[in-house]
Amino acid sequence: MKRAIALLPLGVLAVLAVLFATYGLHHDPHVNPTALIGKPLPTRALSPLDGGPATPLTAQVQGPTIINAFASWCAPCAEENPALLAMKAEGARVIGVAYKDDPAKTREFLGRLGNPFTTVLIDRDGRAGVDLGISGVPETFLVGRDGKVAAKHVGPLEPKDAEALLEQAGRL
Repeated sequence: MKRAIALLPLGVLAVLAVLFATYGLHHDPHVNPTALIGKPLPTRALSPLDGGPATPLTAQVQGPTIINAFASWCAPCAEENPALLAMKAEGARVIGVAYKDDPAKTREFLGRLGNPFTTVLIDRDGRAGVDLGISGVPETFLVGRDGKVAAKHVGPLEPKDAEALLEQAGRL
């Protein structure tokens, strides 16, 4: 009896391992939540990095607009910066949302890598990220002139991803 009780934790651990393995084998890591596609951009107000009153995120949309959630502590965000700089060089309106970041660190990050953003907004507590359905950074959204989210890209932008978003923006 004592031996069976001693083996009980190992049995529970084995059952949990099977459950986690089964979930991992059937979970598609390439599935991106796209709940906002076709819906209006959330209206949460954010403060600009350079100071000033908080304004609704929707006020930043002037024609097709790219919104990129990033953070100074995010290595993939640094990797995608050249693609964002190229988008800005092509005339795209690119809005940055510094997600759960310290404004001083955001300034240092952009000063070191180059600032690809027309405007940088601060989402210090991550509430705008929740509204946008962000699961991590970087994430990029294309918003049409109608204020609706037209596309979402999860992960760092590669040049081909940036070109695809710009092409789609040209059709909006």
